[in-house]
Amino acid sequence: MTQQEIVASLPAHLRPFVQLQEYAQYTPRDQAVWRFIMRQLTRRLRDTAHPVYLEGLARTGIALDHIPSVDEMNACLAQLGWRAVVVDGFIPPAIFMEFQALKVLVIALEMRSVEHIFYTPAPDIVHESAGHAPFLVDVDYAEFLQRFGEIGMKAIATHQDFVQYEAVRHLSMVKEAPASTAADIAAAELALEEAMAVTEEPSEAALLTRLHWWTVEYGLVGELEDYHIFGAGLLSSLGESRHCLDDQQVRKLPLTVDAVTVPYDITREQPQLFVSKSCRHLSQVLEEFAAAMCFQRGGAESLRKAIAAGTVCTARYDSGVQVSGQFVEVLCDSVGKAVYLQTTGPTQLAWRDTEIYGHGTAAHAEGFGSPVGRLKDFSRCLSEYSVDELRAHHIVIGEPVVLEFLSGITVRGRLQHVLRQDQRNLLLSFADCTVTDLQGRILFEPAWGQYDMAVGAFIDSVYGGTADRERYQLYKAVPVTAAVRPAADATLQELYRQLADLAAGAGAADLATGLAAYPDEWLLRVEVLAAGTAVDGALRQGALADLQRIADAREDLREVIGLALEAAA
Repeated sequence: MTQQEIVASLPAHLRPFVQLQEYAQYTPRDQAVWRFIMRQLTRRLRDTAHPVYLEGLARTGIALDHIPSVDEMNACLAQLGWRAVVVDGFIPPAIFMEFQALKVLVIALEMRSVEHIFYTPAPDIVHESAGHAPFLVDVDYAEFLQRFGEIGMKAIATHQDFVQYEAVRHLSMVKEAPASTAADIAAAELALEEAMAVTEEPSEAALLTRLHWWTVEYGLVGELEDYHIFGAGLLSSLGESRHCLDDQQVRKLPLTVDAVTVPYDITREQPQLFVSKSCRHLSQVLEEFAAAMCFQRGGAESLRKAIAAGTVCTARYDSGVQVSGQFVEVLCDSVGKAVYLQTTGPTQLAWRDTEIYGHGTAAHAEGFGSPVGRLKDFSRCLSEYSVDELRAHHIVIGEPVVLEFLSGITVRGRLQHVLRQDQRNLLLSFADCTVTDLQGRILFEPAWGQYDMAVGAFIDSVYGGTADRERYQLYKAVPVTAAVRPAADATLQELYRQLADLAAGAGAADLATGLAAYPDEWLLRVEVLAAGTAVDGALRQGALADLQRIADAREDLREVIGLALEAAA
């Protein structure tokens, strides 16, 4: 499938987050950065990464000598039942998880700059492709990753979670932008510090993000004394792939669900990492966490978590009716069961993740409230009664109806409509309706208009986001202002191109002249060494001497040049 065909196959609300990869945007220097990183990583990781890593690179369309095209990757991923799309920078976590649940690998468009060759603060194609894709060839890992997406897209997130996401996103963009000043970076760092300093109980989404960090991004697999790297953050970082092996500085802990209690700091190398026994073990830990999430538990406690989050969530009745909105109140009986729920602002009613016709946010713009529970003298939930049975209980369209719930909530009004699906009553709509609780508090009165009552005995699931994501969209794709790089030096780019393919006319003499014009271009000299016997010995010796000179003069480049010299030895 082409990029355009894959984008067209996605749910409509996800398409705005996807870009098209214009491969010509990558310069010869970008390609040299990719080659350098991949040469060093594969050399370093040959023995320390999980054995499937090198095999996975080849089987997912990731070459060592050039930046992968998404078309190349998709030709390979199709054999694994996955697809890939490219995005421009950060996307909201819930959207990222939804892609993953659909078995779509999200890959950042940008190639990190030579200035950030060790580590980039922004998402880039090295991390997303060479880090995440290789392990999709492992069936257990691929299933774990997809399941993580399914669970992650249901996690309840708080408003503060989104504030922190925006702060991280902004800081990464500022750090990657060549035009950013020290003051710009300091201001962005301060904004992130302030966002992270807000103390509140971690949300489900925040805890799940930690588990994602300690497994998908920074995971180790094997035994505490004999482990291998599989986390994408480690696999794509020249620095951390080496640092993580130091058992004196980085403690190794067995992976359990308790990993969610350990926060992480994206600005520094991690002081501890977790070791899983296998990819199957990863799934076990994930399910342990998921079992305690609100989407699995439902009930009043889960509704209270949704209220505390202050974000749009969905509550599902046992009948299948879904209410998506910002929950502000849940009334409970003396034994703690939810008996009435209330939202504020735009609210959607859905069934089987599809908005019920006429019950979108326009119809419920000010909020929605409805009882939960069973009726007095009814042996089953009201949703299970046939039309004839309803008539026997004096529930007839066009007639006055009184519904008395076991909780003491009473609904009085003229029944206008009964919405049924699959032989179930889902919604009862009333005119001239009054709803009161046991204490006589008015929960709805006739002047407010039509009253739509959801039918169900209990709330069996509560989760983040909306039921019908197409019709009630919470996230909009934000246009990313790409980091404006200095105009490419055509002569320099041509030198990189000549060294990459040693095209006709790019002889040693021409290269020597070009190298002399760029005395501090260390990566150009690494490319000379990588060309091997295709360049003459004098040029190679000169490149070695130049690299040593640059390393002696530039402390910030000493480590990265050291890697190149070590590989050339």
